[in-house]
Amino acid sequence: MIDVSNRTWARSLYSRTVGSADPSDSELISRINAGDAAAFEMLYFRYRDWVVRLARRFTGNESDALDVLQDTFIYLYRKFPGFTLTARLTTFLWPAVRHLSLQARRKRAMSLAINLADLDLPAAQLAPTSGDTEDLPAMLASLSAEHRQVILMRFVDDLTTDEIAALLAIPAGTVKSRLHHAILQLRNNPSIRRYL
Repeated sequence: MIDVSNRTWARSLYSRTVGSADPSDSELISRINAGDAAAFEMLYFRYRDWVVRLARRFTGNESDALDVLQDTFIYLYRKFPGFTLTARLTTFLWPAVRHLSLQARRKRAMSLAINLADLDLPAAQLAPTSGDTEDLPAMLASLSAEHRQVILMRFVDDLTTDEIAALLAIPAGTVKSRLHHAILQLRNNPSIRRYL
């Protein structure tokens, strides 16, 4: 995989070789299956920011998120030739990014546990926070894990209700219910009104 940071370059290269400025994911996948490396680069540039944002959310670490980005596209690359897209590419990539992110997080936690065991550090002193200084991530943290997960999948990852249901292996009605209750809980929080 060529590491090129300019999206315009990849789009213009692909436009010169194929003739279309913005081919669909299905068109790109067909071309990748036929051996077109520029089509894979175009797909990479189209989804790399989304993968990094999702991986950063799961890992909580920029460096780990970049490692997950690389591992995710290696995983996708190994599906070719012969890969068939049956849903949106984000729906296909989401479980892979989550799995790779959780692996990276566990690896980092084990490494930190080993390193911290050798140090004699005083306990951290946390300053109390008032409700007025709460930020949006802290308010999302006040939701249950199930509610927070569907909120982030729907509004950050831009997945549909049916895609969330398929990824979590729960009925679509359950996803809708969780979204409804999470939004109600957030709306009832007076300090979050400035965000809504």
